[in-house]
Amino acid sequence: MSLPLSRRRLLTAGGAGLVLAGLSDPFRAGPALAAVTTADLVVYGATSGGLAAAITMRRLGRTAVVVEPTGHVGGLSTAGLGATDTGVQASIGGLAAEFYRRVYVKYHGGTLTPTSPLRMTFEPHVAAEVFADLLADAGVPVVVHARLTGLGRSGNRITELRTEDGSIYRGGVFVDATYEGDLLAMAGVGFTVGRESNDTYGETINGVQSRTTHQFAYPVDPYVTAGSPASGLLPGISATPLAPQGSGDDRIQAYCFRMCLTQSANRIPFGRPSGYDPIRYELLLRHIQAGYTGPYFTTGSIGGGKTDSNNNGAVSTDHIGFNHAYPTATWAARESIIAEHRSYQQGLMWFLANDPRLPAPVRDSTARWGLPVDEFPTTGGWPPLLYIREARRMVSAYVMTENDCRGRVRVADSVGLASYTMDSHNCQRVVVDGRVRNEGDVQIGVPAPYPVSYRSIVPHQAQCANLLVPVCLSASHIAYGSIRMEPVFMILGQAAASAASLALAGNLAVQAVSVSALQGRLRQDGAVLDWAPAGEVIVDNAAASGVTRAGTWLRSTSIGGYYGPDYEHDGNVAKGTNRLRFRPTLPASGSWTVQLRWTAEENRATNVPVDIVYSGGVTTRTVDQRQSGGQWVALGTYPFAAGSDGSVLIRTDGTDGHVVADAVRFLRA
Repeated sequence: MSLPLSRRRLLTAGGAGLVLAGLSDPFRAGPALAAVTTADLVVYGATSGGLAAAITMRRLGRTAVVVEPTGHVGGLSTAGLGATDTGVQASIGGLAAEFYRRVYVKYHGGTLTPTSPLRMTFEPHVAAEVFADLLADAGVPVVVHARLTGLGRSGNRITELRTEDGSIYRGGVFVDATYEGDLLAMAGVGFTVGRESNDTYGETINGVQSRTTHQFAYPVDPYVTAGSPASGLLPGISATPLAPQGSGDDRIQAYCFRMCLTQSANRIPFGRPSGYDPIRYELLLRHIQAGYTGPYFTTGSIGGGKTDSNNNGAVSTDHIGFNHAYPTATWAARESIIAEHRSYQQGLMWFLANDPRLPAPVRDSTARWGLPVDEFPTTGGWPPLLYIREARRMVSAYVMTENDCRGRVRVADSVGLASYTMDSHNCQRVVVDGRVRNEGDVQIGVPAPYPVSYRSIVPHQAQCANLLVPVCLSASHIAYGSIRMEPVFMILGQAAASAASLALAGNLAVQAVSVSALQGRLRQDGAVLDWAPAGEVIVDNAAASGVTRAGTWLRSTSIGGYYGPDYEHDGNVAKGTNRLRFRPTLPASGSWTVQLRWTAEENRATNVPVDIVYSGGVTTRTVDQRQSGGQWVALGTYPFAAGSDGSVLIRTDGTDGHVVADAVRFLRA
C-alpha cells in the first residue's frame, strides 16, 4: 500500500493551525490530504505512543499516517508534562530512549549517539521540537482536527476510518493511540471504565481506597454552612456513603492540566476566569484556616526557569469527581468537561494569588508564579491539553494487574517494560464522620521493572484482527496506574508498529504474529524486554532488618513516588544528628551499582550527603532531593563483598531542607 504524498498534511516546522508549544510552533501544516488516504498503518491519536508507532512503521520501510482528533500533537509530553514519570530509567529502550536522548542533545549539545544520556525533564517546546524532528526525518504525515465519525469493516477487520470532514483513511493495520480509546470502542472491542474490585483479579489495592496520601491533614466541615447538613454539601463532595475498601465502581482518577509555570519578570499573571466563584475553593480555605500551610501545587524544575506543576495536597489542581462521564462522552460533552476543569484550575490559581481571606504569604508566594510567554502562545500560556490520566481500558486475552506490577507473575510475551509506582490519584470526595475526606489515592512502589504482555495491546481476534492498542491497553485500574506513563506509551507504540509490520508481511491477524519474531525485531531496534531480578537487592526504610537510625526520623506518605509503604524524613531538624543507614545482604562479591530513591518536593534539601561504604573505601555523593523524585538515581558502581559489610548512609549535616530516606537498590554490574 502506498501513501499519497502530493496532497498530504505533513508536519515539519512551524505551526499553522495547531495548538503547540513555542514562540514559533515546531509543526507546520501543509496542504490537506486527499479525500481518501491509504497507508500500511493508520494511527488514530497523535499522542507520544501514536507518534512512536508511525515513526517506527516508516523506519521499517512502510507507510503510515497519523490522524489526530484535536489540534495538538505529542500528547502530554508536549502539553506540560515535562517532569517525566520514569521509575527505572535503564528499563527505557528503543525509540523512547532515543526521544529522551534527543532531548538531552537539545539542551547540552553534542552528537546524538546510542550512548548519549537520557534527559527526562524538559520544556514543552523542546519536546515538540524533538517530535517535529523525528516526524520530519521519518516522513510521517499528521492530520489534525480530524475526529472519528465512523469506520468500515470487513468481517473482523477494520478497512477504513472516516472523519468529520468527510476524509477516509484506509489501511492494512490500525492503531488506537488516543487517551480515550475511541477507535477501539467504535470497532466493537471490549473495554471497561472505572475500578475493579480487589476480588476481580486477586488484587489488594484496587477499587475503593481510603488512604492518607493527598488527604486532609486537618478536620474540614463539608457543608455550605459549617455544621449544618441542611445547607447542603460544598461543590465536588459526593452524598453517596463511602463503599467498603476494595469494592469496585465506575469512578476514575482525577484529571488536571499540567501547568508550565515561571517566575520570570515577563510572566503572564494568573487571570480571573469568567464565571469565577469562590465557593469552589471553600474547602481549601477551610483547610488553610484549620492550619494547613501547603504545598498547594508542585513546582518541580524542568529547565529554562520553568516548572511542570502538578497536583499536591488534599485540594489542589486535580478537579476530583468532575471527570467521571468523560471516557465515553461525546466530543461536545467532553469539551464541556474540559472547560469545567480549565475554569476550576485557573480559578484555583487566581484564588491562591488574590483572595484576601488567605494569609499574605500564601498569596505572595503564589503570585510570584505565572505562565511563560514562550510556551503555548495560542492558548495564552495555558496548557492546550487536559491530562486524561485514565479513560477506557481494553479488556483482552491478558489483563495486566497488580500481580504483574509486583513481579508475582512474569509474562513471557514481553514487548516492553514498565517500572513506575502504582499511582492512582483521588477519585471522589465523601463525608466520613461529619468531615470531608478524599478517596482513591494510591502510591505504592513496584519492586523492579516488569514486562508488559503483547496480549494486553491486542484485542480478542474475534472482535478485531488488525487493531493494536498501546495506550488504552488491557489492564486493571491499579496496574494501569503504573503503566500509564509517557515513556511506556512510546515503548508500546514502537511494539505495536513492529507487530503491524510483521502482520502485513505474513498476511496475519495481529494476534497471530510470532512473539519470538516480534521480540527479535524489538531487541534489534534497541528495546529492553527483560529484567533480571536475581541481580537486585533492595533495602526499604520499612524493612524489618538492614536499617539503622540515629536521631529522630518521621514516617510519611504525603508525597507520592516512594518505594514500599512509606518513606522517612528528618523533619528538617537536628542537622548532623539525624542519620539513617541502609545495610544490604548481598548474595555475591563483585561490582554492584548503587541506586537511591526519594520523593521530591520544593522543601527538600538540595545538598544531601550520602556515604557509600564498600570494600576498601568510602565515597560520598551529594544528591538534590528537590529533583528526580520517585525514581532510582544511580550513585555509581563499587566493589562489595558478599554479606552485609557494605552500606549506604544518609546524613543530614549542613543540609538546606528536609532530608528523605526511602530505599536503596543494589544492582549486580
